[in-house]
Amino acid sequence: MERRPITAEGKKKLDELLRKLIQEERPKVIQAIKEARAHGDLSENADYDAAKEQQALLESRIADLSAKLSMAQVIDTSKNSADKIIFGAYVQLKDLDNEEEVIYQIVGEEEADISQGRLSIRSPLAKKMIGLKKQESFLLKTPKGEREYEVLDFYFK
Repeated sequence: MERRPITAEGKKKLDELLRKLIQEERPKVIQAIKEARAHGDLSENADYDAAKEQQALLESRIADLSAKLSMAQVIDTSKNSADKIIFGAYVQLKDLDNEEEVIYQIVGEEEADISQGRLSIRSPLAKKMIGLKKQESFLLKTPKGEREYEVLDFYFK
C-alpha cells in the first residue's frame, strides 16, 4: 500500500469530514429511506429511489475517505526545517514573466486547494520546487507556454 503524505491539519479535516458523514449524514439518509418505504409500493416510489441513490453516493464517499485516511502518512510540518524546499513548506514565488508574487504551501493530494494556496505535492509546480533553495529559479511548462519562476523564500509553520 502506497503511503501518501498529509499535514496534521489536513488529516484533522478529513477525520472531521468522515465523522460528519458517518454520524450525521448517514442517519439522515437512513431516515429518508425509512420514510420513503412508508409510502408503500417501492417499485414506483421516486422518493425511495432518490434516497437509495443518495445512500449509495454517501457510502461511496465514506469508503473513499476511509481508504485515503488508511494510506495517509501524517507529517508534522511545524517541526520541519530544511535548507531546501520539502513537503509542508510555504513557498514564496515570483513569476519572472509578470512580476507577480504568490505563496503556496506544498501539501498532500487530498488537502490541496489552489484557491486557498495549498498546492498538491504531485502537481507539476510542486514537483519543480521540491529540492530548490532560496533565490533559485526554474522553468515550468504550462498549456500557455513556459513560465519562469524564482523562489524568493520558503518557511515552515
